[in-house]
Amino acid sequence: MYEGYERDKRLVACVPSERQLRLQQMEFYAFAHITVNTFTDQEWGDGTEAEAVFNPKKLDADQWVAAIKSAGMTGLIVTAKHHDGFCLWPSAYTEHSVKNSPFRGGKGDVVKEAAEACRRGGIRFGVYLSPWDRNCPLYGQGKPYDDYFCAQMTELLTNYGDLFCVWFDGACGEGPNGKKQVYDWQRYYAVVRQYQPEACISICGPDVRWCGNEAGVTRQSEWSVVPEGLRLAADGDDPATVLSETDPELGSRELLERAPALMWKPAETDVSIRPGWFWHKKENRQVKTVKELTDLYLRTVGGNSTLLLNIPPDADGLFSPTDVQRLALLGDTIRAVFAENLAKDAVFTASADDGVHTAENLREDSCDSYFKTNDGDNTVTVSVKMPEMRKLHILTLKEDLRFSQRIERFAVEYRCGKGWKRIYEGTTVGYKKYCRFRPVTTDEIRILILDSRVCPVLSHAAVY
Repeated sequence: MYEGYERDKRLVACVPSERQLRLQQMEFYAFAHITVNTFTDQEWGDGTEAEAVFNPKKLDADQWVAAIKSAGMTGLIVTAKHHDGFCLWPSAYTEHSVKNSPFRGGKGDVVKEAAEACRRGGIRFGVYLSPWDRNCPLYGQGKPYDDYFCAQMTELLTNYGDLFCVWFDGACGEGPNGKKQVYDWQRYYAVVRQYQPEACISICGPDVRWCGNEAGVTRQSEWSVVPEGLRLAADGDDPATVLSETDPELGSRELLERAPALMWKPAETDVSIRPGWFWHKKENRQVKTVKELTDLYLRTVGGNSTLLLNIPPDADGLFSPTDVQRLALLGDTIRAVFAENLAKDAVFTASADDGVHTAENLREDSCDSYFKTNDGDNTVTVSVKMPEMRKLHILTLKEDLRFSQRIERFAVEYRCGKGWKRIYEGTTVGYKKYCRFRPVTTDEIRILILDSRVCPVLSHAAVY
């Protein structure tokens, strides 16, 4: 173990930016994959599709937003351009676009309709833009393609209002010349920062990283503090090694010990409600169940990750009835589970605090207060005493991310007669941790912080 790590000031200094914090607070938001693939029954188009195939005659972005909101989601990201290069907006830089389709008589703009529906519905809007373009003849030529890509990106960044996210896919294939395009990521980032400085640049970007799979599988220990650049100096004279963002040990003490610098880069879990990312009629009976969706939500949002759930519009341009129903039932389930915080009237005490930020501050889920121990006190026990016996099965914990992510190991116990029984053991907490356990009836639980990289700072604790 790295001696003196708890005193490492790099960790205390590694905190989210305002845009990163806002995104984590959104928790749960939607993807909508629609393009020519929706009509050709493909997942990846090859760029040769006729523009005439794209015609979602009943497209209703307000229906999308209503369904998204019913599930409790807070934003929508639309695939403005997938790998096939077909643009859902009337781009001035290509003919492979809605402007040459029969959609809305050639006057349609899916990006505009989605952005305006989000504003009407009170949720945030973002765009997905694939840097791989299988239709553009410039792809694989270096700067000429980068100029093209940045011009299209500028259209999206300047014509559709505020964006909360610009989502970059990392797919990269060969161009017409047989060469792969070497993406000028730093130039792309600069364009986003110029026109949408409050937007997070996600996945192939500096603000948010991929969880490592598209199956909704999450790490047991999810850290938002990771090695900067994900390149670590190897021991001795060995050459530098590159650490993948999908590494299961990402954020561990052992890796951070070797890192020359740290950065804040939280995880996002992206998964589709169906087997595919685009709508396919044959998958109408393969929509995830409410139970599967609920478990996915609790594991991801309650595992220090945001959840990006894809709902693909069908060939009419609508979310299918089954998908809409599942989203509504998911929202009802989540709201029912978290309807009443059973610790709202509890007494919060701690074995130690800094004399100012006491355990009573854990009662409210607020950015205005927090619980903290003295510097150097890396372990603590927090007791939650309720006025009567209550049946519990979920404990919610949140760290105050303004002070970084600190907790490395904790446990939960409940009072049983005159003694205590352990019902949960965990590692990281981060933005939010849902500790699920078999239902117990008790009037007191206690949270044991068993290891923390520096003194723990918690913002909220609740039981359901």
